Amino acid sequence: MKWAASILVNALVLIVVSGYFDSFYLSGVGAAIIASLILAVLNTIVRPILVLLTLPVTILSLGLFLFVINAITLMLTATLMGDAFNIDGFGTAILAAIVISLLNLLIQKAIVEPLQDKKK
Repeated sequence: MKWAASILVNALVLIVVSGYFDSFYLSGVGAAIIASLILAVLNTIVRPILVLLTLPVTILSLGLFLFVINAITLMLTATLMGDAFNIDGFGTAILAAIVISLLNLLIQKAIVEPLQDKKK
């Protein structure tokens, strides 16, 4: 159940980001949910490999290179989605990755964790 909630939160964040950036296009809610599922799979399979391969650069950049890795997974998701999800450039992907990371952090800290604490 926690995984499904994470997918829906990520889809909502993708919709917000697509409304914020003109060069970040998402065709609708269904496309956002599918993109969120693909992104979750890529983050599970591809992201650890990329993190391991780029570990020296990530350490030297004090972890900021992780935003580049997030942008790469976003671009892969856009490529797999076709016309339903489009990112116009790598700079937009990096900015979107930063905004998505910040929004996910805020939602986790402000909404999800307090709700989980109430259940305990």
